[in-house]
Amino acid sequence: MTGASDTDHEDAARLADEAGRLLLGIRARIEEGEAADRIRREGDLRSHELLLSRLGDTHPDDAVFSEEGADDLARLDAARVWIVDPLDGTREFGEPPRTDWAVHVALVIDGEPAAGAVALPARGLVLSSAAPPALAPSTSGRPRVVVSRTRPPAEAERLVATLGAELVSMGSAGAKAMAIVLGDADIYPHSGGQYEWDSAAPVAVAARAGLHVSRLDGTRLRYNQADAWLPDLLICRPELAEAVLAALA
Repeated sequence: MTGASDTDHEDAARLADEAGRLLLGIRARIEEGEAADRIRREGDLRSHELLLSRLGDTHPDDAVFSEEGADDLARLDAARVWIVDPLDGTREFGEPPRTDWAVHVALVIDGEPAAGAVALPARGLVLSSAAPPALAPSTSGRPRVVVSRTRPPAEAERLVATLGAELVSMGSAGAKAMAIVLGDADIYPHSGGQYEWDSAAPVAVAARAGLHVSRLDGTRLRYNQADAWLPDLLICRPELAEAVLAALA
């Protein structure tokens, strides 16, 4: 993760936190009777606007690639690109008191996540490359595989069969990835495809915390590509990486 300055790391954390606080204020209106769908749309838009405004002020020479914005392919010629997801887990955001939603802010330099932050606003947490959390101690029990709330991927079922793992269901991609960082789970395999903004910040934080990050076949993750669709992802504890990759091969 070379190339990012201390300011880059700190800005990622600060902006994710600010957007998260904004979203908490918007979300509170659901409990006052406003329609959840309307609040979801407003949350996405206003968080996007805030992040673009702040990045424009603090990093005017960098490109920005946001889920909620038009994709300007001029970013492909930029060495530094901020990749943001203003509201990861829109469905969960609209279901108070769920906490499994997030804000992602990542700086990608030459295709690599160089700095990043994932805010979990409903938990009062911001995990970032500015102050990477210490990796939680290894558990002695069955490996815990975090999966979506709907049908788990075939890869997760394979890990249950080969490693004796157990499944833990959770909402947004950021919440799943941070569950590994926080020690609430051990393995996050994803095969259903995601966009770059779904994983750039989580990967930056996870790698900085000492976790294994890769494609499901063990190859490197690359960002700021013309096609922003990433087919698969693996984040797991480093001591489990070899066994997980072998099980998935």
